[in-house]
Amino acid sequence: MLVGGLLAGGLAVGYGAGMLGGVLPGGTRLRRELGLTGPDGVVPDVPAATVAAQVRYSAARGRTVNLVTMVPVSADHTRLPVFLVLHGRSSSAQEMVGLGLPRFLTAAVAAGAKPFALVAVDGGDSYWVARGADDPQAMVRNELPGWLDELGLARPSVVLGISMGCFGALVLARNEPLAAVALISPALFENWPDAAARNAFADETTWVASEPLRHVADLPPSLPIGIWCGEEDPFYPAARRFAEQAHPAVAAFESGEHSEGYWRRVMPSVLGFLGARA
Repeated sequence: MLVGGLLAGGLAVGYGAGMLGGVLPGGTRLRRELGLTGPDGVVPDVPAATVAAQVRYSAARGRTVNLVTMVPVSADHTRLPVFLVLHGRSSSAQEMVGLGLPRFLTAAVAAGAKPFALVAVDGGDSYWVARGADDPQAMVRNELPGWLDELGLARPSVVLGISMGCFGALVLARNEPLAAVALISPALFENWPDAAARNAFADETTWVASEPLRHVADLPPSLPIGIWCGEEDPFYPAARRFAEQAHPAVAAFESGEHSEGYWRRVMPSVLGFLGARA
């Protein structure tokens, strides 16, 4: 009985440790319930930056898209560096406002960052790469600069990607000169079955040609990259692999999920990183 009890106890301890470590099913859920995935971030209690929404027709995407700009109050927008924000899957430019970016922008400038503008545009759900006649990457590269020029804003000098937006940010960084790239919860894929499960890519050839994990060597070696990812994020293994290969200027991994609460938690650090390099 004693041996059996010890064995059962050992199994219980091992099972519990496995769940807490996220090794067994339910691990992340249990860690969340125990408060072990870290606190949710909060939107700063400061005045919001000035937000303006525009509608533009994108020939590259074959549809109208929303273009959202966020500019510090009273700032001369014609002299500001522009940070492009690429949203995640099932999100939009307008939802970047809901995430709290106008207030995070105000807080970043109040904390000492040089004033900058944030710009977001609707990119669909194809990981910011072409699928059929819908090409959000071409929109960002060839159409967005003209739209911003009409508004008196500069061409984006840095890019902030969130989840799926990180995929697009890294594709863009291989083709456009950028001062810095920030990645929050990067949705990258270590193999085609994982990517195919998203039903976002036209085919495996498209994915192979785009997947950032397969093109780390194509990134400019001097490009400052910052990466933030929660350890309970399902994309954490791929994010860690990218960091090991790319040697980013900042690699921040801590308890956290693939959630808005985590994104808000790290946003001050992210904007500080970009603000110092714009």
